[in-house]
Amino acid sequence: MPLVIAALGFVGGLCLLDLLLTFGVIRRLREHTEMLASQTPARHAIGLAAGKAPAPFSAVATTGELVSGAARLRLIAFFSTCPICPERVAPLAEYIRKLRFSPNGVLVVSVGSGSEPQPYLAELASLATICVEPEGGPIADAFEVTGFPCFFLLDADGVVIASGFDPAKLPDPTKLPDPAKLPDPATV
Repeated sequence: MPLVIAALGFVGGLCLLDLLLTFGVIRRLREHTEMLASQTPARHAIGLAAGKAPAPFSAVATTGELVSGAARLRLIAFFSTCPICPERVAPLAEYIRKLRFSPNGVLVVSVGSGSEPQPYLAELASLATICVEPEGGPIADAFEVTGFPCFFLLDADGVVIASGFDPAKLPDPTKLPDPAKLPDPATV
């Protein structure tokens, strides 16, 4: 009998220790959740956030034409050697055709080490102006690009309206509200 009492006491002590450790872990998880919730991201996940204008830039297109600034552009796409990049070309081409963007209003930036655009971008040659730049080039820096592929929809002044990693999820700019008609956020 004394052996059974000792075993029950030992098991009871282990359960009590486990319970105390569980409460300690729960308390730490709550602290970490509060810490994570109070942190604000330093920058937008893809690059420039909506409402921001890119820094001035200039580059030479594959056709030899000078591309300077975002004011005349409506859509900018960044591609690299990433494995998902080729999959995004067809949806981008469909988006450009659907919205009837002019080739002069669409800029496709091929980021990489070569002087030629990525081969999978050939489908976009008639739909857009194509530039090639090394990683950390002037256009990618102006848009603060953080990943590939990425797409920026711009208004007539070259200010970012929307951005994303999938062109099929970009909005139709004709269905977006006019920013001049929106209420002032300070008065709402």
